[in-house]
Amino acid sequence: MNIAFKCAAAVLVCGWLAGCAGPRTLYQWEGYQAQVRGYFKGESKEAQLQALDEGLERIKAKNGAVPPGYHAQIGLLCADLGQPARMTQEFQAEKALFPESAPYMDFLLKNAGVKTASATGVPATGMPATGVPATGASAAASTANATTVATQGGTSL
Repeated sequence: MNIAFKCAAAVLVCGWLAGCAGPRTLYQWEGYQAQVRGYFKGESKEAQLQALDEGLERIKAKNGAVPPGYHAQIGLLCADLGQPARMTQEFQAEKALFPESAPYMDFLLKNAGVKTASATGVPATGMPATGVPATGASAAASTANATTVATQGGTSL
């Protein structure tokens, strides 16, 4: 009985200690939030870029996961510092790691004058990504057709 009690107590202590370790985070932030705050406060962009680059190296050294927005923030800093090639590289890296960021990254690339397949709405297959042309006369015609069908009581596919 005494041995069973000691074993049970040891298991409880080990369980308690394991619970105190806390959850591991999915991403390694490495000062990312502080650099974003600095960006909005107007602090030195060169220092922010250097800090983010150093943080990225630490994340890679730990074989960690880069958080969403990390490469995008580096890209924004590169755009502000006149480094368009690196900006494009960072935005593409953000898109590759987080596909849900593709529309925003394409928007930023388009505004920077960089041509991308998905920024035009037409992927490499030549078909519009949404099934409906995004701009131009065909977009107006598509809208007019949908309006005509709606006002005539029909349904549009």
